[in-house]
This record gives sequence, C-alpha cells and structure tokens, in this order.
Amino acid sequence: MVAELQKRVQGTHWQSKLTMMVGDVIKTELPFFDVCVANVPYQISSPLVFKLLLHRPFFRCAVLMFQREFAQRLVAQPGDKLYCRLSINTQLLARVDHLMKVGKNNFRPPPKVESSVVRIEPRNPPPPINFQEWDGLTRVCFVRKNKTLSAAFKSTGVLLMMEKNYKVQCSVANRPVPDGFNIKEEVDKVLTSIEFNEKRARIMDIDDFMKLLHAFNKAGIHFT
Repeated sequence: MVAELQKRVQGTHWQSKLTMMVGDVIKTELPFFDVCVANVPYQISSPLVFKLLLHRPFFRCAVLMFQREFAQRLVAQPGDKLYCRLSINTQLLARVDHLMKVGKNNFRPPPKVESSVVRIEPRNPPPPINFQEWDGLTRVCFVRKNKTLSAAFKSTGVLLMMEKNYKVQCSVANRPVPDGFNIKEEVDKVLTSIEFNEKRARIMDIDDFMKLLHAFNKAGIHFT
C-alpha cells in the first residue's frame, strides 16, 4: 500500500504535501492531525478508538470503517441488545454517528462480515472526569450488564478491589482507616443513598454513571 501510494503521487503537486509514517499505529506516537480516515482491522478497533479519543491536541473528526457489529456497539443506546462498556465509554468522550453500511461484496476478495462507516467527533472540552476511574467503574458494571448493581458490586473480587483502593486513598491522604470499616456496608450505603440498588448497567445512561461515580467518590471509594 505504501509503495502504491508513493507511486500515485510521484511527480505530482501532491508529492511535497504528503508525509508517510509506516508502523504500528497503536505503538506510534501520533503527530497533530485534524481528520482521521481509516479502514480499521478488527483486532485493533477498540484500542485505536481510545488512542484517538485520548489524543491531544484534539482532532476535528474521524471517519472510520469497522466490522458492522463493532460499529453498532459504538452507537448503541441504553436498552439496546449491543449496548456495552464500549458504547458508554466512547459516547462519554465523543459524539458517534453511523454514516453508512458497506456490504462485503464491495471488497475483493469479499470478507466474511459486513462493515459500517462511523463518524467520531471528540467532545471539546472533554467531560470533567477522570477517565481511568470512569473506566474502572464501567468495567465493574458491565461484567454482567443484566445484573443489578447491588449484585455486581457485592462480588468478592470487586469488594476486595474497592477495599484496597480505599485503604490506598487513606494512606495517600494520611488519614487512618475508620475502626470497624466494612466495604460491603459502605457500598450498600452508596447505592441506597441514590436508589441505585436495583439499577442495571444495560439501561443506564451517561448521567446515571456520572451520578454513581460521584456518590462513590463522595464516600471515599475510588476505582483506580
């Protein structure tokens, strides 16, 4: 592809305007850019989306082709079958629009799956939130998206993680862990305080997750 592109611009006025970087896009430090256009391999679809969305300075938009199901997950809304952590995390950071379907017969040789083109436009300024912590919260919620939050947050592994994070936060702030501290009781207090015990991730929107994260943080519970 690189050789073909070089051949096409050689001797034209475009040659001096084209700079090619060859390498693994996930491992490469990207320069400033305004627009990104790409046909994205399935294996790097998710890593590339978040590499772009966390890139600074902001770009204007990206028009990307993905496998159909991945594209549907990007634009899925609460309650949709394909709504998942990818959906909520992407939509927190960007506006995502499905532009068009691309049938497999448009390719030679035709792949086994259909494709779709989406437009991704970063939210600028970004939401005032620690994305790593947000990602930690949604990771817990979407492990079993049909479970109630009460059940999701009371699994042994999740409780151990939150208790460890709480103690680290106490240590960093140079304050003692309260006597009789019980992470399970604290989680229950948080969920009850905002009436989220019976909420399920599959029907929660961005505002719901913002409210949940704020309530946990207010109680000194973090996800990083």
